[in-house]
Amino acid sequence: MASLFLPDYMFDSFKDITPEFLLSIGVHTVLVDIDNTLAPYEAPDPNQHVIRWFEDLRNHGIKAALMSNNDAARVHRFNQSLRLPAYYDCKKPSTRSYVHVISRLGCDRAETCVIGDQIFTDVLTGKRLGLRAILVPPIHDQKTFFFRFKRLLEKPFIYYFKRQQVRKQFLQ
Repeated sequence: MASLFLPDYMFDSFKDITPEFLLSIGVHTVLVDIDNTLAPYEAPDPNQHVIRWFEDLRNHGIKAALMSNNDAARVHRFNQSLRLPAYYDCKKPSTRSYVHVISRLGCDRAETCVIGDQIFTDVLTGKRLGLRAILVPPIHDQKTFFFRFKRLLEKPFIYYFKRQQVRKQFLQ
């Protein structure tokens, strides 16, 4: 059960997740969260780093879609220059939107991963579907009680993941 809350990989930023890395682990489709993964909540549009990252994915034959719990206006505005399949109000960790997107894109679950900043939404949704999950730290975390509490609950899983990585390196 705990494995549903453990990412497969962790990176310091989405920018560190290269197409070469994704292809090396057999990933050909990425389902990416927007808020605090690609941009802070208050950034209405993607910056040049985000635009170039998606162009790089596309140039390497990797499909991408945006998956957000935010509203339609936010997602449509952010996606104007990206022109990706984009889904709003996904109700993560519900898997319904993800099942729809996977079917619509015609991708294989074994070749698909989720990228996001939250364990209890992004990682859990992906793991429930048997997808690989990549966790990045939030760009600019919300300071509300709800988000602070949720981040506190995530800490043991992040600690366990990092401990497992150290153990793997030691055994190699």
